[in-house]
Amino acid sequence: MDPRSVIAIDGYASTGKSTLAKMLSKHYQIPFVDSGALYRGITLFALERSFFKNDEIDEYALSKVLESISLKFGFETGELYLNGENISKKIRLPNVSDHVSTIADLTIVRAFLLNQLRHMASENGLVMDGRDIGTVVFPNADYKFFFIARPEIRALRRHEELKAEGQKINFDKVLNNLIHRDQSDVNRKIAPLRKAEDAFEIDTSDVSKDQVFALLLEKIDSK
Repeated sequence: MDPRSVIAIDGYASTGKSTLAKMLSKHYQIPFVDSGALYRGITLFALERSFFKNDEIDEYALSKVLESISLKFGFETGELYLNGENISKKIRLPNVSDHVSTIADLTIVRAFLLNQLRHMASENGLVMDGRDIGTVVFPNADYKFFFIARPEIRALRRHEELKAEGQKINFDKVLNNLIHRDQSDVNRKIAPLRKAEDAFEIDTSDVSKDQVFALLLEKIDSK
């Protein structure tokens, strides 16, 4: 594979996109970018600045400071830094998950991140996961994949991750959050979640990450 290639992995939440993208990044020695983490980073920023009032975002206040936000990934670790602070764990907190769809729906945020994401790929290849990478961010990506999985399986995975981090949250809340996120992602007017026509779909419900990884390598190396 050409090291300047762009690999786009889209799909629903908790289908294994980030895990497999990181594995591909290590295998091909190209940068990994978790676009969803960037939206979570801005969500965390908005929450910490009290830009949410009764679950409504003060878009004007956010727009005034958006350009001052610095979001960077550590190349070796893939951890996300917000204005110099490692926020990799904080962006996975339930409160961020509850509000990220609102942030992702904002035109100003999507435009801001679209420029940043494209700049990341202007000089080097990369593997990026998200919800509109193969359709909007990089419609001409060299390789496109779309991950799906049953909601109950995805919620179970997410619930186990949260428990491992010491968070106390019941399974039903995690499942309902995922279903709400799915509906928001699919139905939003701007860059909705959908499979690109030339993307290869993978159902990760009943297969291991190693099996998915082997399939990804097969598809990439055979092209």
